[in-house]
Amino acid sequence: MDYGLRAFGTALGERVAVRDVVSEYTEDTERVLGYGYEYLHRAAEGVGLTDLAVEAGAAALAAADVDPAAVDLLVLATTDVAEYLYWDAAAAVQYRLGLRRAEAVLVDQGCAGGVTSFDTVAGRFATHPGHRSALMIGANRTADAYWNRLATHSLLFSDGAAAAVATRDAPQLRWRASYTETDGRYADFFRMDVGGAASPFTPGAPVPAARDAWDVMEHFGYDHERVAAFAAEIDDRTARAVHRACRQAGHEEEDLARLVLLNDNPRVLAAQAELIGVPVERTNLRLSVAHGHLGAADQLFALAALRGQLSPGDLVAVAAGGRGMHWACTLLQS
Repeated sequence: MDYGLRAFGTALGERVAVRDVVSEYTEDTERVLGYGYEYLHRAAEGVGLTDLAVEAGAAALAAADVDPAAVDLLVLATTDVAEYLYWDAAAAVQYRLGLRRAEAVLVDQGCAGGVTSFDTVAGRFATHPGHRSALMIGANRTADAYWNRLATHSLLFSDGAAAAVATRDAPQLRWRASYTETDGRYADFFRMDVGGAASPFTPGAPVPAARDAWDVMEHFGYDHERVAAFAAEIDDRTARAVHRACRQAGHEEEDLARLVLLNDNPRVLAAQAELIGVPVERTNLRLSVAHGHLGAADQLFALAALRGQLSPGDLVAVAAGGRGMHWACTLLQS
């Protein structure tokens, strides 16, 4: 199966300097500033995940000059919860964009969903020969009531969405291979314990909170060596995903012109790039510190920004790890 990315669209919350807003979220300001992020994006009150997704999707369709009614498939990848429970955000976006004949697929694999979406499109195209076009959207809108976008993790979360129109005949950024692996031992990390069928919301109860990085440390008994080993495993398995995707396509890591990882903090991003064997200058490091972590939108956002810098034949790997946990990589060729 082969397809390419024809055009992109993005939608971002208001850009604010991390230094100007960090004290709104934590008293531990030096730790947060030490991660190295310069800016992040915050959506206005009342702007939801699907609002950002619709804005980015509409921009991509317009840039590609594609009639929404002609789109065969919509894939929406999300990181945080959408505006409502018991609600299909992908179907809502499909309706609002006028994709009246498109199947809507919701990908919920955390921050890895923006990468696994490429494989979802490849699979649908392979099994539906009549499909000609798909709209891919990654979106994140931090649920501020449930967790802290600056203090929960060493990634600082931004609000935004990025979209791409994928067509069989697009000459650029052709899909070459995808690889994903899952380890369910870590499925409970970052879980929110209240609100599901096991423990429903109850009237008058305090607002629940999602688990955070401190809960992960508690899982490992606050043992520094075990926590460090887990962090190393995250990096190792990200590198393995890149290696296996490259191998599937008949390439080596040194063939990569660009490596797009999560918009992680510079230390983690540089360490992963070194482990994979790609100079950090070929990664999305500058985009990361300038915009923050956009969840499942990171990869499409970076591709939209880097597209004009690619030469014909350039190989690009997009890779991520995500809640679940999942590790994934997709290889594209310009």
